[in-house]
Amino acid sequence: MSEVNTPDGRTQATSGTRPEASTPPAPTARPEVATGPGAASSHGGRAGHQRRAMWWRMLIRSLTRRRSRVLIAMLAVAIGATTLTALATVAVDIPRQMGREMRSAGANMVVIADDAGPPLIVDAIGTIDEALAGQTVVGSAAYRYLTVRINSQPYLAAGTDIAAASHVNPYWAVDGSLPKAGQVLVGTDIAEWIGLEVGDTVTVTAAPPDDGGDPLAADADASGAQRDIDATDAGTAGATSAEADAPEQALDVVVSGIVRTGGSEDALVVMGTADLDTLAGTPGLLDVIEYSIAAPGEQIEALAEAIEAALPGANAAPVTRLTRTDADVLDMLQSLLALTAAIVLGLTMIGVSTTMMAVVAERRTEIALRLSLGAHTRSIAREFLGEAMVLGAAGGLLGAGAGYGLAQAISLNVFHRSVSFVPWLAVAAVAVSVCVTRLASQWPVRRAAQIDPAVVLKGE
Repeated sequence: MSEVNTPDGRTQATSGTRPEASTPPAPTARPEVATGPGAASSHGGRAGHQRRAMWWRMLIRSLTRRRSRVLIAMLAVAIGATTLTALATVAVDIPRQMGREMRSAGANMVVIADDAGPPLIVDAIGTIDEALAGQTVVGSAAYRYLTVRINSQPYLAAGTDIAAASHVNPYWAVDGSLPKAGQVLVGTDIAEWIGLEVGDTVTVTAAPPDDGGDPLAADADASGAQRDIDATDAGTAGATSAEADAPEQALDVVVSGIVRTGGSEDALVVMGTADLDTLAGTPGLLDVIEYSIAAPGEQIEALAEAIEAALPGANAAPVTRLTRTDADVLDMLQSLLALTAAIVLGLTMIGVSTTMMAVVAERRTEIALRLSLGAHTRSIAREFLGEAMVLGAAGGLLGAGAGYGLAQAISLNVFHRSVSFVPWLAVAAVAVSVCVTRLASQWPVRRAAQIDPAVVLKGE
């Protein structure tokens, strides 16, 4: 027992045990709040996402509110991208197209035997084909030349694969048909000289090598119509040295056609290789191999050097008249296309810049109000540049598709062939369109950033 004093001064006995104190209620658990760099980055990421979403909403609303001006600017970019894509597609495809067109003028490289060396043999064709592996060879034709006599008059005969020769030389104008075995193609000069017509049968005799040449062939050689390395001269000078020991041969043939080219072929008798080998008596020899290759002049020269390295004793050279023409035409067209593209890009920049200036002038009050409320000039600039880049991308996409269609139309009408779609050109057209619109918007954006809010809002 124990005594305790009460508040009124009296003493009161209490038991020895103390009353238990009441247990306070447990504190309510608080939700944990994330702290540290991760939480800050998460909060910053959400805020950044919200800002980007707001920026895009403002951008889209700005574009949709001014549909007419936006369409004008997009149309200007699309026209520029269309022209640029079409010209670039044609410029990229021009070497291939022009190469094929120019090949209609005949072979652009010839291979003959060295003057001091033996004549070429048929196996040389395989060696040359290996040296030209990977190149676009439009066609090739091998020739052997032999002096023959018709009605006791000497003429120059060429033995070749007729189909291959006509493919390499599509300019041959033949009255009649191409010869088969036992038939010949007679040049128009020879036909007029001895009065031959299609369907006539003539006897062709191998002439001794010391026989004089036909004056018509000599005139053709002197006219300058021959190629730079004259195949006919090569045939008469070094063709088949074994002819001197071969017995004289005769062959009855039918004139299947009369050829007119305006060149040396007008003074030739053209027949199949087998028939000429029969007259010569020594098969398997060649004098000239012609190649038509779709490649620029510099590459033709490099290929000629490669052939000479692979085939000792051979002399390969480009036909300068044709390769130089190829290069001149391509350089002229590509320069013209580049100049046109530069002018179109300049006009596109002017059109976009003018439109953006009008947009800035129309939104002066809005810009001034935003600046007065604390908006930074950089945010204003980003918004206008964003509008310009969106217009550039949209116009570039439209122009890339339309440009390919325009290039297809140009190629079909000029070259009568289609062009292939080049994906990287479409990507480049969109990228160039975006860059052009951004550059064109630099001055209008600078003007927008220099607006004085006080002056504009006062209405001055």
